[in-house]
Amino acid sequence: MPIRADRKALYPANWREISNRIRFERAGGRCEGCGRHHGELVEGYRPGRITRVVLTTAHRNHDPRDNSEANLAAWCQRCHLAHDLVEHLAQRRRTLRRRAAAGDLFTGPYD
Repeated sequence: MPIRADRKALYPANWREISNRIRFERAGGRCEGCGRHHGELVEGYRPGRITRVVLTTAHRNHDPRDNSEANLAAWCQRCHLAHDLVEHLAQRRRTLRRRAAAGDLFTGPYD
């Protein structure tokens, strides 16, 4: 998963090397959650939709400054998104509140 621009400074300069080591050396190119192989074609959430598995490196505690071996996991995008679901929902709520507040301030209620 791409790193958001506002969070890029939290990651070390050698993040790409760390990520490659976790995904391909330690995990052997397999998701440590479900076991799928990087690059494998699988059926997506919608029946008939085929998608390619992409391994990502996840922070188990959601802190990108903690790059200890035990805190990092090689997960496919599906396992990574499931792990981050609560974080994503919280961010969505903050975004919606911010949009509503901006709408109230400048143009009335946000629709």
